[in-house]
Amino acid sequence: MEGREEDVREGANKFPERQPIGTAAQSQDTKNYREPPPAPLFDTHELSSWSFYRAGIAEFIATFLFLYITILTVMGVNRSPNKCASVGIQGIAWAFGGMIFALVYCTAGISGGHINPAVTFGLFLARKLSLTRAVFYMVMQCLGAICGAGVVKAFQTSQYEMLGGGANVVAHGYTKGDGLGAEIVGTFVLVYTVFSATDAKRKARDSHVPILAPLPIGFAVFLVHLATIPITGTGINPARSLGAAIIYNRDHAWDDHWIFWVGPFIGAALAALYHQVVIRAIPFKSK
Repeated sequence: MEGREEDVREGANKFPERQPIGTAAQSQDTKNYREPPPAPLFDTHELSSWSFYRAGIAEFIATFLFLYITILTVMGVNRSPNKCASVGIQGIAWAFGGMIFALVYCTAGISGGHINPAVTFGLFLARKLSLTRAVFYMVMQCLGAICGAGVVKAFQTSQYEMLGGGANVVAHGYTKGDGLGAEIVGTFVLVYTVFSATDAKRKARDSHVPILAPLPIGFAVFLVHLATIPITGTGINPARSLGAAIIYNRDHAWDDHWIFWVGPFIGAALAALYHQVVIRAIPFKSK
């Protein structure tokens, strides 16, 4: 009998109980987690709160700095005699991704670190913030982008005009449909990453996730730029596209401008839908 019991124990050691995966593992969280209630559609109390305006100012400054650094980088690449004499497309992608990493890290605790109307729109659709705050953020982001591009032009007016001002346009050889598709998919990648990196359920389960959140978001921006700079110059941020277009203000910069609003907003909406319905399965959870 004793030998038989030892065999059973050895068998148990050889074939340990399988660990649950996916939703089964999530259901066994050791920490209690409750789904936060959706943000109200209109929250008039926010208008009397200093934190509301402080968050808007943070979005303005972050988007201002974002455009300032990234447009200067684009100008530096465009003025070089060849790509090998500058940081090239990879450097532009690093500038955009690196700035998002730094700025999200700096502003996440104040405004959430959106720095992009498409990100704000996606989070609004998921009811993570009110319409009041969403509209305020978008306005401040656009104003910050305009000011950031304006400062770059003030530094080098003639060069800015000659080198395209960092404005987003669909490149020769690509159709408007190609540009729209690139913007939709690129923004989906970004907003999907934002949702995953800031998921409150993951925060409750894995405490390291919120600390690392700016890194995957910045890296997503970097990768999308590598893929789509040759197609549209990479928008995936309507404020970035608007700021450059207004300051550059040439006809061809406005011809395709609608793509850099419609594409990112569609991509953000799809990412919000995918995360809420498929990844989190919120509509199917029993109350």
